[in-house]
Amino acid sequence: MAEELRNIFNQAFINDLSSKLKSAYPSFDSEKFHTVIYEGDWADFTLKQRVRRITECFHTTINLEFPDVVDILKKVAPHFKGSLTGIIFPDYIEVYGLNNWDVSIDALEFFTQYSTSEFAVRPFVVKDQEKMMRQFLTWSSHSNEHIRRLASEGSRPRLPWGMVLTDLKNDPAPILPILENLKEDPSLYVRKSVANNINDISKDHPAIVLSLAKRWNGEYELTNWILKKGLRTLLKKGNLEALELFGLGPLNTMTILDMEITQNVIIGDTISFSFKLASEDTKIRKVRVEYSIDFIKANGKPSIKQFQLSEVMIKPGEKKQYVKKHSFKDLTTRKHYPGKHVLSILVNGEVKEMSTFNVYKND
Repeated sequence: MAEELRNIFNQAFINDLSSKLKSAYPSFDSEKFHTVIYEGDWADFTLKQRVRRITECFHTTINLEFPDVVDILKKVAPHFKGSLTGIIFPDYIEVYGLNNWDVSIDALEFFTQYSTSEFAVRPFVVKDQEKMMRQFLTWSSHSNEHIRRLASEGSRPRLPWGMVLTDLKNDPAPILPILENLKEDPSLYVRKSVANNINDISKDHPAIVLSLAKRWNGEYELTNWILKKGLRTLLKKGNLEALELFGLGPLNTMTILDMEITQNVIIGDTISFSFKLASEDTKIRKVRVEYSIDFIKANGKPSIKQFQLSEVMIKPGEKKQYVKKHSFKDLTTRKHYPGKHVLSILVNGEVKEMSTFNVYKND
C-alpha cells in the first residue's frame, strides 16, 4: 500500500543517507540534518512530501553553492543505485537548479542512471520546452539505456505522479522525433517507456498515434511490440482503426454463454467468474477478450478498469472456456469500497455480457 511505499524513507534510510553525505563532505552537519528532517508532521507525509522535505533540509544544512552541492551528490548517488530512494538526488536539481541549466542537465543525466530523473526534468521542459526537447533528442541516441529512457519518459505528456506537460499534451509533435529514434530500441526498459508515451498521446490525439502506427507497423518485431502496448487504450475503447491494425475488428458472430460469477465478496477476498466464448462465424477469427469492472470509489461513483484475458484465434463453432479470479485486496494503486459492482466481458472492445456482484467491508 501507499503507506508502505512512503516508508522507504524511514529512519534507517535517513541514517544511511546522512552517513554517506558525511563521508562525501566531512563538514556536513548530520546532527542538524536529522533534527530538521523530523520536525513537524513527518510521520503523516506522503512519499513525495518526504522526498521534498529531505531535499529542503539538505539544502538548509549544506549551505554551499549549487555546483558544489551537485559534486557532493554525485559522489553519494551511486550508493543508492536501483532504488526508488534515489529520486531525492534529481529532486534537489528540480528545486534548486532551474537557473543553472548546464550543471543541472548534466546532473539529471548522471542521476537517472542510478534511479530516475523523469519527474525532476519536467520543470525544465516547462521553463524552455524547445531547448529541453533538443536535449531529449540528444539523449535518445545515448549509449546508456537509462538516459535513452529519460528522453521518452521525461517527455511523456501525462506521466503518472509527474507534472502534466500541458503544451506537449496539446501538441505532441515535438515528441515524435524522439520516439522515432527509439522505436527499435533493444532495451525493454526503453521500449516500455516509448509505448507508455504513445499511450499518453493517444488519449488526446488518437489520429496522430494511428497515423504513426500505420507507418511503423510491420517494420520490426520490437516496434510492433511497442505499438501493441502503446495503442492499448484505443484497443480497450474498441477503436476500429486500432483493432484492424492488429487483425481485429467488430464481431457480431461472437456470443457469451454460461456466465457465472461470485455474487458477494468481502474486501480482501477474490471473486470468481467463468463463461464460454462461442463463435458462430464461418471463418477463423482473431479475438481480444477482456473484462472490465466498475469499481465503486470513495464518493460512491463508479470507476471502470479494464483487464485483458487473452488474444486468440477462434474457429467456427468453437466454444472457449474462461475461468478467472480477481482479487479485491487493497493495493498501493487501488483501494476498494463497498457497493454494487458491474463486471463486463468485452470481445474486440465490444461489451458482450454484463453481470453485477456486491462488495462488502469485513466488519
